[in-house]
Amino acid sequence: MKKIEGGICAVEGVKAAGACEDNYGVAIIQYPESSAAAVFTRNKVQAAPIIITRESVKDGRLSAIVANSGNANCFTGQEGIEHAKLMTFQVAEGLDIPQEDVAVASTGIIGRQLPLPIISNLITDALRRLEKSPEASRNAAEAIMTTDTYPKEFAVETTLNNGKTIRIGGITKGSGMIAPNMGTMLSFITTDIEATPNELEEALQKSVEKTFNMVVVDGDESTNDIVILLSRPGQGNIDEKFQEALDYLCSELARMMAHDGEGATKYMEVEVKGAMTLNDARIAARSVVKSPLVKTALFGADPNWGRIVAAVGYSGANMDEDTISVRLEEGERFVDVVNNGEIMAFDGTEELELAESIMEREEIKITVDLAIGDFKATAYGCDLSYDYVRINSEYST
Repeated sequence: MKKIEGGICAVEGVKAAGACEDNYGVAIIQYPESSAAAVFTRNKVQAAPIIITRESVKDGRLSAIVANSGNANCFTGQEGIEHAKLMTFQVAEGLDIPQEDVAVASTGIIGRQLPLPIISNLITDALRRLEKSPEASRNAAEAIMTTDTYPKEFAVETTLNNGKTIRIGGITKGSGMIAPNMGTMLSFITTDIEATPNELEEALQKSVEKTFNMVVVDGDESTNDIVILLSRPGQGNIDEKFQEALDYLCSELARMMAHDGEGATKYMEVEVKGAMTLNDARIAARSVVKSPLVKTALFGADPNWGRIVAAVGYSGANMDEDTISVRLEEGERFVDVVNNGEIMAFDGTEELELAESIMEREEIKITVDLAIGDFKATAYGCDLSYDYVRINSEYST
């Protein structure tokens, strides 16, 4: 497996485009008659595009995706549903495909009607720009940005067990309102593997659980989350090599979101190992990355191991305070601040001095060893800064 350039357009047969005006953007992805699978937010308040796309993807077939930024089209009633349908109709008409083969997604402010004239003009512009190129993928990634500070895309190539070489490309957006069960994130993934919708859905669910569902920026769960995976029609080709490549691509996109958390100054990766079950490892890792006290300690460069242990303790995971260990890492440097239940980083110790130095860095890994089992999981997050409050206090103005 290797990283390649081109994002979603690294896959043969895929075209993309992006168009922006002021605070609004539209991205279009075209992949004719592809097999399709999707994962959606679990929030009970669901945006109009989520409702429409759930229906569109039921038959496991899509030919295009249209996504807008600047307005979530959520909590907008029947008018919002009609606006989402009009977006799919315009794209279907422009590409001469069935309307039901177009998925729609939105991200932005909740509770305001979609500015349809602006979005319609951007759709027209994007349709004119559709092409297969690295620039087209980048433009699509830029068009779906809201508070993101940079576009997020990734692509890989791998060889399957049957000897076939396949590619997977993806773009995503996400910076705030990020919590387990996905956050305000849109992610669109293409691949040239031949697969059925059911095979795609199984592979996508596995990847989402260990990647996108392990990202926490602020703990708020969005109303608009969606991940769509498109492939060539066919069957029986998905194997562990494909799953590994899909997991890798999704994990890289997830890391980008955590790095780009709203107002973030630091990135943290939390690995919990030695857990009794996989679920225990996952909920403990997520508990640490979403803890406001851990996040603010990260911002203040405070190696407060007590907050880490406390977050594991209230996570619901099985743990024993007499066996737990906590390690802080940065590059080649590491220090055990807790070792088998024993506190190592007291005032005046070399351990505390090194821990404080590590916490000053921009990327920190926290490893928690529960030492009661064989399961492990990794979660991704960032600090909680003054700028996070500023950005979100000004978001709707």
